[in-house]
Amino acid sequence: MRVVRAIFAHPSGRIGLYLIIAALGMLGLTPHDPLTQYRVDRLHAPNAAYWMGTDLFGRDVASRLMAGIGQSFTVAFFSVAAATLAGTTLGLTAAWFGRRWDGVLMRLMDVLLAFPAILLALLIVAVAGPGTWTSVVAIAIVYTPIFTRVVRGPALSLKTREFVYAARTFGSSSSYIVTRHLLLNLVAPLTVQVTLALAWALLTEASLSFLGLGIQPPAASLGLMLSDSRNLMETAPWLMIFPGLAIMISILGFNLLGDALRDILDPRMRRATT
Repeated sequence: MRVVRAIFAHPSGRIGLYLIIAALGMLGLTPHDPLTQYRVDRLHAPNAAYWMGTDLFGRDVASRLMAGIGQSFTVAFFSVAAATLAGTTLGLTAAWFGRRWDGVLMRLMDVLLAFPAILLALLIVAVAGPGTWTSVVAIAIVYTPIFTRVVRGPALSLKTREFVYAARTFGSSSSYIVTRHLLLNLVAPLTVQVTLALAWALLTEASLSFLGLGIQPPAASLGLMLSDSRNLMETAPWLMIFPGLAIMISILGFNLLGDALRDILDPRMRRATT
């Protein structure tokens, strides 16, 4: 509760949280079936019946936008959750066991980090085939090295602290020390990294869908909606404007929330602002 109150007291955190809540609040509020085609209403501009107009097939843009937010957020949340779990496990393993484990795992992470994120995701999707869950796996693999490095560095420092030596002296097992002494002290940087990774994952998912390698039609996706609007930018600009705004607002919300959490959870930042 203290963190929640601090977020609402922080200007960036408050704005970011409101933006995320607004995006999530649109889920399930579709005024029309996002897949139903109303052929007589093709390419209608925004009006009372269709708040954000209709697309080339007469589908309600507002309904598809709301469904697309759900699809994009689902991919982002599952991929970041998988990357967090894998990266935390690998980072703790490398830090705790050290030596060969650390060398092998971190060199593998270096290889993955050598590829630009979007190119590595494209490579994985191209090999495995396009689809929603393929996108989840690709994005998770792309961001696992980042979480591994975020965890490994502080864990190496924590491993040499007095309370860890004390726990070893009292006969605590390695699993107990790693989970109770290392992992609990990494909650703050992990929370910030998760929030920022959600923004990156949303952008990566939109990029994959825009290129036709993510969520497949007729399902709604923000990136797919942008892709469909490329040839209609002049005659029907609302097809591009609304999905683009949705992506921008969602990413902005997570970035603002991540910046606020960094200020709130990092003791050095708190001292600097007091």
